[in-house]
Amino acid sequence: MAFVTPPHPRRNRVDPFGDLHAVAARGLFTGNRGCLVDEQRRLVRHHTGNLWITCLTEFRAHHHELDAPRHWTPLFFLDEAVALAAGHRPCAYCRRADYRSYRDALAAAGALPRTESAATLNRVLAGERLRVGRGLHRAKDRRTHRISASTVADGVVIIVDDVPHLVLDGQIRPFSFEGWGQPRHRPSGTVTVVTPPTSVAALTGGYRPVLHPSAIT
Repeated sequence: MAFVTPPHPRRNRVDPFGDLHAVAARGLFTGNRGCLVDEQRRLVRHHTGNLWITCLTEFRAHHHELDAPRHWTPLFFLDEAVALAAGHRPCAYCRRADYRSYRDALAAAGALPRTESAATLNRVLAGERLRVGRGLHRAKDRRTHRISASTVADGVVIIVDDVPHLVLDGQIRPFSFEGWGQPRHRPSGTVTVVTPPTSVAALTGGYRPVLHPSAIT
């Protein structure tokens, strides 16, 4: 897959809440949640349907327009932790091995049987993402949940001081579109989690997301 860089940033960069922003840097992954533009190529919707996937930015020399009417609209993520937090899962086509690892991790965590279909997984994730179903959403529309900080797996995104933070190696790092910030001590007690429960289960069951280099420097 290949994309032509437009002269001005499009509103196609995704934050951990799933909101769309006009930011120049693309990040490590692209993604798909249906056609988000109208016939005039204007962004008019947040998603269509419940198929939200995370894809490779290059795959078998495929080319795809950034805003083609009646075709899926490419979105971009800093890394896979952001994509999972936003409610996406690995693509079963261009990331087949990662999709299987995600599904196997869910089974290991006791969340879903290994034989469960992708369609069922899509429906489950859809029910965990948003409080409302239409329009161009904002962070306030996201479903969150509370769990004990001591049980949060690496790769989960939590909210601290109203800012998304990545949990990794006993620390947390604040999100920005350029990368994860300086590490802080991991909080104690109960924390607010933005990563959907199903993806939290996958991370708990051993799924290892691809992280931006800033997460480990």
